[in-house]
Amino acid sequence: MPAQSLAEGGAAGGPEISIIVPCYNEVANVAPLVGMLESIMAGRRWEVIFVDDNSPDGTTGAVCAQAARKAYVRGICRIGRRGLSTAVIEGVLSSSAQIVAVMDGDLQHDESRLIALIDAVASGDCEVAVGSRHVEGGSNAGLANAWRHALSDSGIWLAQRFLPVSLTDPMSGFFALRRETFVAIAPRLSGTGFKILLDLLLSAEKPLSVREIDCGFRPRVAGESKLDALVMLQFAALLLEKTSRGLVPLRFVAFCIVGLAGVGANLGVMHLVRLCGVHFSTAQAIGTVAAMVVNFSLDNNFTYRDRRLRGQSCVWGLLLFMLVCSVGALADVGVAHLMYAQSYRVNEASLAGAVLAVVWNYAMSSTIIWRTR
Repeated sequence: MPAQSLAEGGAAGGPEISIIVPCYNEVANVAPLVGMLESIMAGRRWEVIFVDDNSPDGTTGAVCAQAARKAYVRGICRIGRRGLSTAVIEGVLSSSAQIVAVMDGDLQHDESRLIALIDAVASGDCEVAVGSRHVEGGSNAGLANAWRHALSDSGIWLAQRFLPVSLTDPMSGFFALRRETFVAIAPRLSGTGFKILLDLLLSAEKPLSVREIDCGFRPRVAGESKLDALVMLQFAALLLEKTSRGLVPLRFVAFCIVGLAGVGANLGVMHLVRLCGVHFSTAQAIGTVAAMVVNFSLDNNFTYRDRRLRGQSCVWGLLLFMLVCSVGALADVGVAHLMYAQSYRVNEASLAGAVLAVVWNYAMSSTIIWRTR
């Protein structure tokens, strides 16, 4: 790709390279990252697009301050939407560049490897160039502790069982590809969770050619890591959705996982209350209410993370959720009794009632409680 100054790039047209940076609460990292990119990308026609999920720490303001002085800095502030994958999708679709690169906004990715990623795609050597921590020369020393190392390693091992291509670091968030390749795959992306590279590779109609570029992963200087157990559950649900070719929606998988947690909470609270001498019926009612509260909290923070309810909306959401679940429970019992009366086995009748209740609860939750605003 011929090198051109930024001034020449302006005369020749728009940028040839867009660097997409999804971010949330990264205000202290915006200016340093722009400075690093200016040094690395000097002589090329490029831009950086920060996609911020309306961070309360003022990240969008920091981006605007940079954009006011530098034409190659752009920002998108998303209100009422959350999630790294959808942020990347919106960032890429807002670009007109030939090549797009994706990197985190926390300064942990080694920006000096951007050129190698971009040139690997521009030369036609591969369709996707991935910054890998697990090839010779790479490093994942920046992961904060043993727990995060374990989460990352477990995710890599699991993803490798499903991927159609050989890849040592499918959990990487540092990669480059042609925009036209991304756009062709975009309609099939789940857009949920934090692992957009994995989503891309699993959603492509045919296996993409991949080249891994060694890169380091530095310790975080400012802000907080977004990697947690809930993110890994979203990741597992993504794998299930993709391997079932969309027959099992990711959000429905997450909803069912949360439901199992509610069953555990129900039984635990019920037995605890029973130990205090409370009558079984009363204990069961208390356990049921506890399960609803647990389910609502987990769904609000995990299943519907991108539509999370807050404040008064959260209170009304909880009350409506309990009403929906109560109707679902009545339907469960009614269908089970009806099928049992028609000579179905107990297990078959119970399963049918449970499935109806889960589908009802999920449908009402998605369309009424956590509806897209």
